[in-house]
Amino acid sequence: MTFPDPGLLLAAELAAVFVGMSKGGLPVMGMLGVPVLSLAMSPVTAAALLLPIYIVSDVVGLYLYRREFSGRNLKILLPFALIGVAIGWATASIISERWVTLLIGLLSLAFCIDSWLKRKRTLPPRPADIPRGAFWGTIAGFTSFISHSGGPPYQMYVLPQKLPKMVFAGTSTILFAIINWAKLLPYCALGEFSSDNMEVAALLVPVALISTYAGYRLTRILPEELFFRIILGALFLISLELIYKGLAG
Repeated sequence: MTFPDPGLLLAAELAAVFVGMSKGGLPVMGMLGVPVLSLAMSPVTAAALLLPIYIVSDVVGLYLYRREFSGRNLKILLPFALIGVAIGWATASIISERWVTLLIGLLSLAFCIDSWLKRKRTLPPRPADIPRGAFWGTIAGFTSFISHSGGPPYQMYVLPQKLPKMVFAGTSTILFAIINWAKLLPYCALGEFSSDNMEVAALLVPVALISTYAGYRLTRILPEELFFRIILGALFLISLELIYKGLAG
């Protein structure tokens, strides 16, 4: 595959920037990758093309956040997220991506509205618990497999815990790094990779790596309250985009 169209090249580079920024600590940015690239190609092709970029960026993200993460959250979320990946693989031929997209969009929108309403009163941090972690972890793995959109379920589970921003970002980076590696075999088995895709991904890797470090630096310097306002605001905008995609098909 080549890039004869400058618009296609711009969409691919923007998608790589969003993927890199997400691995640097701004997880909701990663959800913009597939929608932006889908402006120039099919969503399925876009998701397959971006997976190698996610995985390469994950290596940098894992190094940057190697000391900043919530071990309890990873212990709870990771097993169930892998179950979600397996469910996505098993149902890939029958599941409707449209309805999954719509459901996640509606849940994310409801979460944002509820969070803004709760800002009017001070609530204590909600501890990490297995029942909620099992549910949202499974959903995160499943939606990540379908369209790299595991961010909202993760945030709906972790944001109420009021973790420090670097721990929140590091936990997200490590969790989705492992999820992405787990998706490699299923994507290969489903025939989603091609030599053309790999050539394009190789061109985008440097952009993603630079963006990963930029996202890390931005996460570190942003004030704590502003960081989570940005996360919640971006989640709100993405929820609207997901609802639109789900309704429009």
